[in-house]
Amino acid sequence: MSDAIKHECGIAQIRLLKPLDYYKKKYGTAFYGVNKMYLLMEKQHNRGQDGAGFASIKLNTAPGERYISRVRSNAAQPIQDIFEQINQRINDEILANPEYAEDTELQKKYIPYLGEVFLGHVRYGTFGKNSIESVHPFLRQNNWMHRNLIVAGNFNMTNVNQLFDNLVELGQHPKERADTVTVMEKIGHFLDSEVRKLYKKLKKEGFSKKQASPHIAEQLDVAKILRKSSKNWDGGYAMAGMIGHGDSFVLRDPAGIRPAYYYKDDEVVVVASERPVIQTVFNVDFNDVHELPPGNAIITKKSGEVNITEILKPLERKACSFERIYFSRGSDAEIYEERKMLGRLLMPDVLKSIEHDTLKTVFSFIPNTAETSFYGMVEAAQDELNKQKNEAILEEKETLTDARLQEILSHRLRTEKIAIKDVKLRTFITEDSSRDDLVAHVYDVTYGVVKPEDNLVIIDDSIVRGTTLKKSIIKMMDRLKPKKIVVVSSAPQIRYPDCYGIDMARLEDLVAFRAALELLKKSDKYEIVEKVYEKCKQQVDLDDAEVQNFVKEMYDPFTNEQISDKISELLCDTDVNADVKIIYQTVENLHKACPKNLGDWYFTGDYPTAGGNRVVNRAFINFYEGNTDRAY
Repeated sequence: MSDAIKHECGIAQIRLLKPLDYYKKKYGTAFYGVNKMYLLMEKQHNRGQDGAGFASIKLNTAPGERYISRVRSNAAQPIQDIFEQINQRINDEILANPEYAEDTELQKKYIPYLGEVFLGHVRYGTFGKNSIESVHPFLRQNNWMHRNLIVAGNFNMTNVNQLFDNLVELGQHPKERADTVTVMEKIGHFLDSEVRKLYKKLKKEGFSKKQASPHIAEQLDVAKILRKSSKNWDGGYAMAGMIGHGDSFVLRDPAGIRPAYYYKDDEVVVVASERPVIQTVFNVDFNDVHELPPGNAIITKKSGEVNITEILKPLERKACSFERIYFSRGSDAEIYEERKMLGRLLMPDVLKSIEHDTLKTVFSFIPNTAETSFYGMVEAAQDELNKQKNEAILEEKETLTDARLQEILSHRLRTEKIAIKDVKLRTFITEDSSRDDLVAHVYDVTYGVVKPEDNLVIIDDSIVRGTTLKKSIIKMMDRLKPKKIVVVSSAPQIRYPDCYGIDMARLEDLVAFRAALELLKKSDKYEIVEKVYEKCKQQVDLDDAEVQNFVKEMYDPFTNEQISDKISELLCDTDVNADVKIIYQTVENLHKACPKNLGDWYFTGDYPTAGGNRVVNRAFINFYEGNTDRAY
């Protein structure tokens, strides 16, 4: 993606179902779980580079023995930093105590990070600063084993303030409003409550506090705790947690907005944000990895019993389509085909823009994730070229010579790697100082393959803000002196802010919104802006369920093509010589390509939860009033 937008976080959870000695004998190491967690996190590196965290729990430890370990990092390479720390500590312990080397029991007792339950997280921050305190997993400590709680998630809640107020009403004093803190404290409150109830019941049955502890761990109803905790959550989430004595869970939101997949055999239960990650790390088949149903939790008790349990009544499935377009790795079998289809479905509009002149057109892509869509687009372009060859042969069949036939058949589709991304420069310019001149050089181009009479078609995953297109890509493409530059987006126009994960909270940052504003001015319909503002203001005190998305009225007077053409103007400076055309995917074709992931609120404004409409209205009010605060 050319625009720098925040990605989704990634979660990974492993529960070993056998004693550690089993893994030592079968795989040569008791650190099997640690090694697999490293791979799960590294394979989800695409989902977060601001920070990473790891936590582990040892089962059945004696009092006085450390059973929870956690390490977090916000270093430049956080995953590597975490596991360097872990490996250093393990190696130091074994070096100082050689008797640990082959003794699994001693390793478990004395070496940190070794355990049976593991939780990992990779993060892109969407709320607050990227301080170490913001990095997951979060830990809620207590001297009672079963009241320790560790939480990590891929999520954003739209109603953080309401959740914060709920905690205050419960008598708590949260240290901040961040959604991770409010979510963890809500779970922690009901965990405490359930433990107290179980203890009172056991006390009546004659158990002492010491005798009651193992029975509390055994009888603890994790599903009940999650139902009470999540009752008022509004957002997209895949929430993972571990309880000190060894129970673990992953809960997915009822609309299925955020992804979660699991695999189970007699050795391990594993959950991650992406299916191919599990396939690769555990070498299992596509059909062995299952999607966690929306509104359900996968709960593993300390005993090893595993259940998929409905926690919240599932809503209409609105799984995030951006996962398919961009976020998730394209190595997933379904996602790979979907991205190719996204490229293929754009071809009719591309052909129209180049007047079907495939011979004088160079096709390329903006690295790196748009490459799969590019393959789909090229396959469709090849079909068109074959059709043109057939028509030429049939038209000239009466006079066709061998030389002319060879000339027709020799026509090849022209595909080149035109845009080259300077990764180091991109990393450096995430700071705002001297930004414009540096942004212009984020991409370099391949010279010598585009002729002055050529069209240049280049595909991107999506065009969100358009900053890099305007300041870098289009200008660099223009240096090649093509007749026409066609920039193709495999995603539709992003018209509305996201509130479930991506850091797109401000309407005015979206180039489609800016295009609509310009069209309203040009067509003397700018009073619509005032009317939308008034309608949004009138809804401020309504319950979320009653709020409507009136920002849609900003786009209603115009066709998709009118907005795309205006975006073309906005992204093209006067010093660009080539004719520039921006083509976006249609929402209809998005659904055709990604039929299982219909979460399209970025494009349509049809938010899957009630809080989404409140967020988009607040974003519009902030824009109108010149307020730079976040909308959620």
